[in-house]
Amino acid sequence: MPSPSSPTPGAPATIRTHGPTAVVMALMTAALYAVFQYVPTESEMGLVQRIFYFHVASAITAYVAFLLVFVAGIGYLATQRDSWDRLGQAAAELGVAFSIVVLITGPIWAQPVWGRFWRWEPRLTIMLITFTMYVAYLMVRAYGDPGTRTSRFAAALGIMAFVCVPLVRFSVNLWAEEQQLHPVRIALDPRMLHARYVTYAAFAALFVYLLRLRLDQLHLRRRLEELETQVEDDVP
Repeated sequence: MPSPSSPTPGAPATIRTHGPTAVVMALMTAALYAVFQYVPTESEMGLVQRIFYFHVASAITAYVAFLLVFVAGIGYLATQRDSWDRLGQAAAELGVAFSIVVLITGPIWAQPVWGRFWRWEPRLTIMLITFTMYVAYLMVRAYGDPGTRTSRFAAALGIMAFVCVPLVRFSVNLWAEEQQLHPVRIALDPRMLHARYVTYAAFAALFVYLLRLRLDQLHLRRRLEELETQVEDDVP
């Protein structure tokens, strides 16, 4: 008989130590120290410029999440494997969450620097459209009928929505500078670059950690649904 600490047959393999949590906490603590203690205060924008580190790191993390949705969509349409379907859902949920951080921190940063919370400039507008498309992706998954038809439709939508991601990234180069609130280039003090990379690492670790947790949740939920179906079939 398996011991109480033994993994349940069919359950996903999980890391049973506090190592990943400790790594994420250490990196996030280092990022907070770098942003609020290590870097100098920017001469023109002042303290509000410190939002930059979280704003940009959140945006890059969201881009990576949406890239995973794109890859998972192709993988699911090609193989019909549930693992690709779960990856697309988990990545989309995290991408939307990090996009919310982008859309909140951006206006907070913009108002004292540029005198307005929002303007319908290319990057802001495309980012909002991207966020809306992935919210629609999650709504399809949440309210569609269970089964492969909904999963295929969601996969196709996730693939199409990814077209917006490179447009967000390169919008400052594609449209005239006078149409932008976002500057094309920002000169950073070396300490600011250090803080930027530490923040990138912290957000990357947080993303991987949350993605793994969510994938395990989705796997266990699928196993529970299968067991419930099996019990219902066995009941006379």
